[in-house]
Amino acid sequence: MRKFLMGLLAIGLVTAASLGVSQAADQSAPAPAAADKAAPAPAAGGEAAPAADKAAAPAAAGGGGACCKADDTTPPLDLAKATPKGGLHNPYNDKIDEIAAVGKKKYLSFSCNGCHGGGGGGGMCPPLTNQTWVYGGDDDTLFRLIAEGSDKLQKEDGYKRVKSEIVVGPMPPFGTIIKTSDDLWKVIAFLRSVNPDSMKLVNTPGQ
Repeated sequence: MRKFLMGLLAIGLVTAASLGVSQAADQSAPAPAAADKAAPAPAAGGEAAPAADKAAAPAAAGGGGACCKADDTTPPLDLAKATPKGGLHNPYNDKIDEIAAVGKKKYLSFSCNGCHGGGGGGGMCPPLTNQTWVYGGDDDTLFRLIAEGSDKLQKEDGYKRVKSEIVVGPMPPFGTIIKTSDDLWKVIAFLRSVNPDSMKLVNTPGQ
């Protein structure tokens, strides 16, 4: 009988110890993270809605000030294609005087002087120093005109001549000769330096 009672007592002690350990484990377990409780509800279609800080998509080229930036190595034709009309803006407009000398070297290196003269005063093609901008004098139009050439500008982009010059030869496409958009912007900065009055046209579409 004594052995029987001792056995019952041993079973009771083991059971009590097990319950104590289990309760301690439950009390020490970490509470669910707040993020788990605040998980976004599934969107239509069963997928979780994106978190608010991840929902903002990067601005499209040319939108919200995304275009254009200094030192951009994007080929001019690619940038023109990716940017909506009116969205191309010269990142050097606030430092024309600083960039002009560099821009002139690039202007000469691309042989622009062969048609427009060494100082932009004209020759076989229209001068760049007067106010007769055949397609418009804004940044966007000048960039596209130089990169694509006047034939593509008219036939594919729908531009028309808004002014006339005595010399009306077509502008050849320089988008493959000028390798980076940055180089083209620096050339345009040089053009602004020899025609300061054109600065009032930078954001005024000619078309």
